[in-house]
Amino acid sequence: MRFGRRPQLRWEVEVSIVHVERLRKVFGQGDLAVEALREVSFSVEPGELMALLGPSGSGKSTLLLCISLIQEPTSGLISMNGQKIYENGWTGIDVRRFRRENIGFIFQAHNLIPFLNARDNIAIALEINGVKPKAARKRALELLDYLELSHRAAALPATLSGGEQQRVAIGRALANSPSIILADEPTAALDTSRGTKVMELLKRIAREQRTAVITVTHDIRMIEGFDTIYHLADGSLVTEADPFALHG
Repeated sequence: MRFGRRPQLRWEVEVSIVHVERLRKVFGQGDLAVEALREVSFSVEPGELMALLGPSGSGKSTLLLCISLIQEPTSGLISMNGQKIYENGWTGIDVRRFRRENIGFIFQAHNLIPFLNARDNIAIALEINGVKPKAARKRALELLDYLELSHRAAALPATLSGGEQQRVAIGRALANSPSIILADEPTAALDTSRGTKVMELLKRIAREQRTAVITVTHDIRMIEGFDTIYHLADGSLVTEADPFALHG
């Protein structure tokens, strides 16, 4: 297991799913300025599982929001699939469209639409991207089968267990075949057994689909078998320390 990775050379950017270089995010100005991210650099490659650890306020959520193209950084570089998205400012691409087509999101709160069944909660992500309803429903059923949840396709979210709801949320994240999945505390609302199953599923997706997975978590137990583990401290990546040792 690697605890951090050397900064990737520029000529290697095109082989990475995500390449972040000297990323900074500052909130406020003057004496009230707070530097949430300090010169953060790393790369994530196809099929790689990366975990991001750190206490509350360390910058984890800010980093995830910047990578997801929801929050604009202050400076630095973000490339995805070899394409520059941000370089000291947005590069002019349609950020919302790029996000819909290339990034899948999984959060602690499942955010399923309560009046749609499991199949349609996945299909709607495809329809938003212009896929016809019939094709979207077919793709949704295929994903539910892949997630071993096809028998619950017609179930409403309220009738699903927490683990089942999270699997539907994972299906929704996979709907548009993203090259990267960003997971923010995906097991926090689950017990250890269900949480472990969810993380095993993310590992399977990374390996089989060649999808890069970045997971933010407080639970060191959930990231056994991950390829790369970073620890954020006061907005900076700590790569020289063993995060398992840091957590005792």
